[in-house]
Parts: sequence; structure tokens; C-alpha cells
Amino acid sequence: MSGCFTKDYPWVRPPLIVAAPMLKVSLAPLTVAASHAGGFGFLAAGFDTSSLSSDLSAAARLVQDCSPPIPSATGVLPLGVGFQNWGSDLDLAVTAIRKHVPAAVWFFAPVHLSDLLPWAKAMREATNGRTKVWVQVGTVAQAVEVAQTVQPDVLVLQGSDAGGHGLKQSAGLISLVPEVVDALKEMNADIPVVAAGGIVDGRGLAAALALGADGICMGTRFLAAEEAPIAKGYQREILRVKDGGVSTARTEIYDLARGILGWPADYDGRGVINRTYQDMKAGMSNEENAKLYDEATKAGDNGWGPEGRMTTWAGTGVGLINQVKPVKEILGECWRHYQRLSVQNEVTS
Repeated sequence: MSGCFTKDYPWVRPPLIVAAPMLKVSLAPLTVAASHAGGFGFLAAGFDTSSLSSDLSAAARLVQDCSPPIPSATGVLPLGVGFQNWGSDLDLAVTAIRKHVPAAVWFFAPVHLSDLLPWAKAMREATNGRTKVWVQVGTVAQAVEVAQTVQPDVLVLQGSDAGGHGLKQSAGLISLVPEVVDALKEMNADIPVVAAGGIVDGRGLAAALALGADGICMGTRFLAAEEAPIAKGYQREILRVKDGGVSTARTEIYDLARGILGWPADYDGRGVINRTYQDMKAGMSNEENAKLYDEATKAGDNGWGPEGRMTTWAGTGVGLINQVKPVKEILGECWRHYQRLSVQNEVTS
């Protein structure tokens, strides 16, 4: 099914590579660059939809300026929008996508899975079904429930290696993907799945497809994209860090230190271990940590690093990232790497 996306998203090149909707990172330039290169870019609306209308307008202008043009259905932007549903405003979201219709919306982290039902209904009605519904899950049980109730067009399966926010307790992709695929098959649910978490190159793409995924999503890899609007200190950390399984950690402290308190109880975030995390482990109060974090925001690029306090969200694949490159080059290298592996497997089989 790796070519199953081209009907609804005619610009994508198989196998599908999605640029994840990363808050304050996945803005119009990165998102449109991904779709223009044959991937699938998602704008990040996150938990605050107040700027979504202007972000979509900016993306629409960039799409219009693309040469060659990005193939898409008439009146549909060749990109998606990702929501963190626990904090998003449905009315603002609907108003924005009526003006600029995206090819897909991506739902993530509702307080209750049933909260997604009015979102899915509203999005489908607002765009007459032109906008497809993607839902991110992190367990087999979530996947089954969402498949039965929301009936999404695509399921995004996030494994525990993923950077940024996710379930506190979940499996890695190597068991999560095949178990979900088997469960969907038993339900006769023909829903494509996209694997996310720890994938940064063609080897990860090949592995995900072998496990039964129909495509992949990368987030951390695009933090080292030229189009990523992040501080140099943040980007330097992405290039510096190795051995991501021990140099990153899942924790709530990076939210607590920044005063972001609304995430559902089942969620935390994976980021690079730094002084904020170390002090929390040593017993520092959240209040003191937050105070020091606020001071660190005034240090510019020096606020990041092993002795810094600023958050560097990253997945365990971060150690495989060595260079900042344009989005187009990142995607091209991933596909070429995958193709070389496919040829090698054919020769040896």
C-alpha cells in the first residue's frame, strides 16, 4: 500500500515521507518546501489556533509561487495542518480551513479520544470531505478505538523513540507497527498507517515499510533543515548530540519549566538532557527551575547545551543527524538511501 496516498495527495512521491507538524518550527517555509519536494508538509497549529489563519495564508502564497507548481486538487492546499486537540479551539480552526482548505488535518493528544468525534465531523463538513482526517495514536488500544469511532483516513503510529510530546507509556515502532497493522486487518479496517518516532534516514524508512507501515513521518531530522526557523543554539544541539537513547529523556519538566501546564496526564515529552533536567532529578523545585529557565531565555544561543536550560526537543535518532541541509535534499537523500537498500535486498534474496 506504499503508493496508496497518491490518489488523495497527487504531489507526493512514494514511499510517503511526512514532515511532522512541530510547534513553532513547521511554519509555511518548511511545510511548503516539504510538499514541493514530493513529501507531505504539515503546518503546526499546535494548541493555540489563533495564528492558524495567517499561517495558512502565508503557506497559500508560497504554494502559489512554487515552480513547478505542486499538483493538487482544485481549491485544496497541498499540505496538512496538525492540531494538539487538548488546547485547540475548534471554531477558530474551522474558520481558518474554510478559507484555505488543507489536504489533511492531523489530530493529536485530546483529553479523551471521544473528543475527536466533533473535530472530525466539523472538518469533514466544513470542506465537503476534501480535507482528510489523520489521527496520531501511540498504542494498539488507541488505534483500535480511533479506527472504530473516528474512522480516520490515516493513522499515525508514534513509537516511544519520538522526540517532543507523546504518551508516557508506549512501545517502540518495531512492535507497535505490526501489532496495529494486524489489529486493523482483523477489524477489516483498510486504514493506511504512517510510522513516526526515531526515523531520520532511508534505513528507518525501509524498516518501517518492512514492519507494515505505508509511509513514515520525520520530525527531529527537519530540525536540521535550512528552512527550520529555530535558534542556532537549538540547531547546534541537534548536531552535537549522539547516542540518543541515553542523551534524551522523557519528562514533564520541559513543559513545567516553561509554564505549559495543560497537557493531558498521559503525556510527556522527549528532549535532550540538560541542566533543567539534571536539576529536576537532583531535587530542585519546579518553581525554582521555572525561574532559572526564564532567566536562560535571555541568554540567546547560549541558553542551549548540556549546561544550558532551554529545551531541545529531539527523538532518539538525533545521533544520526550530522548536517543542516535544505528540506529537498533531506528528502532526496532519504529516498535514494531507501532505493539503494531495496536494490541490495533484491540482489541478495
